[in-house]
Amino acid sequence: MQDPRQYSAPAMRNRGPILEVLRRVSPARGKVLEIASGSGEHAVFFAAALPGLAWFPSDPDAAARASIAAWIAATQSANVRPPADIDVRQAAWGVEREAPFDMVVSCNMVHIAPWACTLGLMAGAARVTGPGGLLLLYGPFKRGGAHTAPSNEAFDASLRERNPEWGVRDMEAIIDAAAAQGFALREVVTMPANNFALVLAQDEAPQATSH
Repeated sequence: MQDPRQYSAPAMRNRGPILEVLRRVSPARGKVLEIASGSGEHAVFFAAALPGLAWFPSDPDAAARASIAAWIAATQSANVRPPADIDVRQAAWGVEREAPFDMVVSCNMVHIAPWACTLGLMAGAARVTGPGGLLLLYGPFKRGGAHTAPSNEAFDASLRERNPEWGVRDMEAIIDAAAAQGFALREVVTMPANNFALVLAQDEAPQATSH
């Protein structure tokens, strides 16, 4: 039988730095909803390193959900739940019965999706988190309307060629969209390979810092 597991080289490269941020900002115990989990490699890696968290992966793509389930089975991840089918643009995500989640995590989604998906992500994250709930976004972003590296500019052009509705987003636009749903920026973390992690929190005063 064919192994449905997918393998992502970027996921392998960036999982360590993302885990460092998660270790610092996530609660010792709680529930995390991951949006657009892709292959599932992040889910099983983060859950193994953070055993006090129940990890809820999701993806709208059936092949990705099959990969996630296969990774869960292969690693015997006790604290990873079966993958949910979540389209962030929908008014209900189907996981509300598990709410409130302590954190919503989304890595490398907002630039490979229409802007409507970013708005849906913010609205949905607000629905499924409570006061103090966290939203962690990871990926490439523009700052002040400008790319932070030539490689990001080239990547942005390639994305827009594939789909005009895709593209590297302005960090400020992301923060404003999150603020409209009650999330305040807690910090901007500079990550390897010209990426950033944005840490936002529900009902918290802005305390924007850079690392």
